[in-house]
Parts: sequence; C-alpha cells; structure tokens
Amino acid sequence: MTAQSDTFEKRISALQSQSFLTTLTQIKRGVEREALRIQPNGEISQKPHPAAFGSALSHESITTDYSESLLEFITPPEASSQKTLAQLHDVHKFVLENMDEEQLWPLSMPCFIENEADIPIAYYGESNVGKMKRVYRTGLKNRYGSMMQAISGVHFNFSLPESFWSLWAELHGKNPTQDQTSEDYFALIRNYRRFCWLIPYLYGASPALCGSFLEGKPHALPFKKVGKGTYYMPYATSLRMSDLGYTSDEQSSLKICYNHIDNYVRLLRTAMETPSERFSKFSAGEGGHYQQLSKHIIQIENELYSPIRPKQPTNSMEKPSDALVRRGVSYIEVRALDVDPYSPLGINQGQCDFLDVFLLSCLVIPSAELDASQLQEAKDNMNTVVLEGRKPGLSLSSGGSDIGLIDWAKQLFARFTEVAKLLDDAHSTHRYSEAVKSEWKKVEDPSLTPSGRMLSTLLADDIDNGNLGLNLASAYKVSIAESEYNYTDSEAFKAQAIASIEAQKKVESEDTVDFDTFIRDYFNEAPAKKNA
Repeated sequence: MTAQSDTFEKRISALQSQSFLTTLTQIKRGVEREALRIQPNGEISQKPHPAAFGSALSHESITTDYSESLLEFITPPEASSQKTLAQLHDVHKFVLENMDEEQLWPLSMPCFIENEADIPIAYYGESNVGKMKRVYRTGLKNRYGSMMQAISGVHFNFSLPESFWSLWAELHGKNPTQDQTSEDYFALIRNYRRFCWLIPYLYGASPALCGSFLEGKPHALPFKKVGKGTYYMPYATSLRMSDLGYTSDEQSSLKICYNHIDNYVRLLRTAMETPSERFSKFSAGEGGHYQQLSKHIIQIENELYSPIRPKQPTNSMEKPSDALVRRGVSYIEVRALDVDPYSPLGINQGQCDFLDVFLLSCLVIPSAELDASQLQEAKDNMNTVVLEGRKPGLSLSSGGSDIGLIDWAKQLFARFTEVAKLLDDAHSTHRYSEAVKSEWKKVEDPSLTPSGRMLSTLLADDIDNGNLGLNLASAYKVSIAESEYNYTDSEAFKAQAIASIEAQKKVESEDTVDFDTFIRDYFNEAPAKKNA
C-alpha cells in the first residue's frame, strides 16, 4: 500500500482495507448552533444572558455570539454523531427550561427587529479578555451594522484521526508528519471550495427575509413580497450566504490562499495588519475610546468571513494563526450551513451523515491547487446558487466551462455513493448510503429542499417569515420540554454554570495590566514561527 495513489478509484480501493475502515470509525464531529432568544411575540430579547446558564465567557457549551441575545451551543468532539446530536439536545433542553417565557428563534434570518439599537451587544464581564470580546463586537457593529450580526447559522466541525492520516501519508509515499496532515486538510478544503455550492442548495433555508432586514441596505435584487412584509426570491436557497448576509466589501479584495498553510497564515496576518481607509474613522483606543480593536481590514482573525476554516484549538489569548503555525491543522469548520428550521436542534442526523460523506469525498477526490481565477469561479458558483439555486436549467462554471447544476451534481453523487459505501462498511450500517439517496432526491425535486419547503409554506398561506418562525419556536419548546435528557441532566448543567461563573471571577482577579496595555501587548506580540 505504498504505491502512489493519485486517482479517485485507487484511493477508494485502498480505503476498503480493514485498517483504513477501522480509522473511519474514529472520525470526530462537533456542532456549534446559534439561536436568538426571543420574546413570545417574536421580538429579540432585551434581557441579559440568564444567570442560570452560567458565564458566557467561561462556559464550554453555552455561550453567546455577537449579541447578548444570540446564544451559541457547542458540543465537544465525538466519534458518534448520534451522541453529538443527543448532547446538543440536552443543551437545548436545559436552556429552554431556564429562560422563562422566552423561546429560541428557529430561522437563520432575524425577524421582528425594527431598529438595530434593539440588538444588545454581548457582555463578558470586566476582565481584559471580556472587554476585548465586547470591543470586538462593537467594532463589528460599527463596521457592518448589528443586523448582519444577528444572523444565525450552524457550524459543523470535522476531523480524521491521526491513525487515518498515517495510513493516508503512507498510501501516497509521504512521511506521516503534522505538516503533511495540514497539507492534506488543505487539499480537502480546496475541493470543499469547489463543491460547496451544493451545501446551500441542499441545506439553505433562507429564501426569504423580513423587510426590516433590508432597511438601509442598497441592493439590486429582484425581490417579491409575501405576507405583510416578507421579501423573497423565487429560486433563492440561502440569502444568509448572499451579499446581504455574511459579507464584507472590505474583505472582497483579500485573496486568501488555500493551497498551503504557510500562505494561508501569511495572508490572514496581512489582513490583520493592513490599514482600512473605510474603518479608520472609528477610534481604536485613542484617549481610551474603543469603537473597534483596530483600524485594519480585520480586527482579529475571527472576523474573516469564509464558508470553511482550517482550525487548531487555541490556548488562552493565542491567535488562531499562531496555533496553526505551532501545531498545524487539527480539524475543519464548515460554516455554510443555515439553521434547519425543520429540526428542533437546527441540524439533523441525515445531514450529519451526508456531511461526513461530502467531506471525506472532498479528500478522496484529487485536489489540484487553486489559482485566483478558480477561487473566483467557486465564489461565483456559490453566489449563483444562493440566489437562484432552484431555478430550472441553472448552469454553473467548472474549469471555465458551463455545466448544468444537475449534471455536476450527478457526477458528484456518483462519487458520494462510493464513499458512503466505505462509511457504511466501517460502521456496519446503511445510513450513509441512505443519506446520499435522500439528498439526491432534493436534486431531482428542488421542492424537497428546506428553501423550497419553506417558500411553499409562505406562498401557500400568504404568511410572513415571522409567522412561520413563531409557530416552529412554540412547537419546539413544547416538544423538547416533553423529552428526556440523554447525557447531561439539569443538575449537571447547574454545576457547570456555577463552575463557569467561578472561572470568570478567577480570570477577572488575575488581570495585572490595564486594558490599553493588554490590547497593545496582544497586537505587538511577535507572530509564532514554526519550530525547527
């Protein structure tokens, strides 16, 4: 098994060995789900982060994203996606039991927000770290507006075990080093960028948005209206991923490279060090006034908007790029997923299974390096699908040539079928193949996609996003309340909350410098260099 294997067929054949199949049972996944706390009438909550949840700064599974009202639930890496979803359910159950009459908004796009001032910025206490997190979010508000930051999504984290990467390196005549593993993760990422137009097609669930979201946003999109104030595009899949959603004109000039980790890190750091004329008008510490952390294209690396990220867990105050330089890529974070409105958890088992197949396929399919034109082609395909993905006869571009979305999907699903069989054999199941068959039905019939289902409901009943969201939120609160805990019960969550509050107090007590010095030291720290 040491011969060069550079074709899909050879790789599939090699992966059928028992040694490889065993490693596939050790794939780990985690989920990060965002959800707004809302009042019974749908308006965003104005209450602070409930004390019962613990500290948003220090809690490992219950925190906040941009807003004090935008919860984020995090599950640890697990080798069983069933366990991951069960853990995610437990977090939902505890949260819903401890937020009184409030509910969780089940859609990606916010609604019932008439004024951006109604979106409270998250608060993390008085430590320097907590203040930094709040100033960063203040910067996001000033740069892009709060409404954009109130959008919710789901992140899917995926990693292959070290035992797999050792066999994979051997298969290709390489040394099984961390550098090689990082290179192989980047090969996966490149194919993800090529094929990720399929993600909003299959899972996009934001074909419509509340009219309040469009206030003050110039656009030339041909919206139609349904209900009292909901705007939609007939074939849209994920307006969350469009220019109206998670975008930044300032970042559009960045040519982030996914060919090698060194170039990726270099360009990421350059974005943090390049002054922005547009953002220079906001103070960044002058006279102790902070409207943002810095006046550069991005304040910190987390500000980079991307449908996927290479990741390495960071130590306290360690920059993500430094973690990548020191320890390489540990996992990837898929960031192109809308919240599934038809699941109480925002994601379901079939979706997890298909994502396993999709991501493993991105590795097994040979992945040449991407040049600037190919990366732009991938971005254009993504934009086409988020705006018109369900349009009959839609064409995309592959290698500079037009190809029908269905024709390209057919080619990919032929590969997915073979990869799903590997995962089925490894796990002694049929669910991966069933997941592929289920997703293919959406290609054949766009009305089966979440965006198609959602829009059909809105148009059939002439109702708004808000009505649909409120109905689902109420139903999910009831159904989750009637369910049982799986792995972590209420008492265990209460203990975690107390421990997280104590951890925050400890962080606050250990500050030794003022905030200005803390921020200056953070940005002046020399970038990490790879160990010899």
